[in-house]
Amino acid sequence: MSYHHGDLRRTMTDAAATAVAERGPAGLSLRELARLAGVSHAAPAHHFGDKAGVLMAVATEGFTLLAEALAEAGDDLLAAGVAYVRFAVDHPGHFAVMFDRSLLHGDDADLRAAEQAASGALAGLAPDADGARAAWSVAHGFASLWLSGAISGPDVVAAAEPVLRRLVPDA
Repeated sequence: MSYHHGDLRRTMTDAAATAVAERGPAGLSLRELARLAGVSHAAPAHHFGDKAGVLMAVATEGFTLLAEALAEAGDDLLAAGVAYVRFAVDHPGHFAVMFDRSLLHGDDADLRAAEQAASGALAGLAPDADGARAAWSVAHGFASLWLSGAISGPDVVAAAEPVLRRLVPDA
């Protein structure tokens, strides 16, 4: 095997996110992850337990990255919507597993904390819970459609902004 030093968990999480982005969650196995990361076939099970554990690590990291992206947008709802779409496009492997409960162990404290950080960043952008859910739904739907190829264009931000702007009448 070619792996000799550094952060093995990080290496395997990155490899898993890349594999999921390319083939979807069903296309990932622990054996394939070991091959991609250049480690023994036992290493992923040692670090993550099972495939759901690997996907949990990818999802947790995804929610953390999303919370950071939303925080950078500040309290600007349009900027947050664009940040959400850009996050999904820049991190398709993470995005693919973050909201699919059938892939994850729901009782993981790290995952719950990361989800709450991202949810809190979203909730603070709208005047009420319904407004926050509407904004999230539109941004998430646009990102999902873009990633599936149903919406396309040369620039995701240029395509997303006019759609997201409809949520923000004063923008």
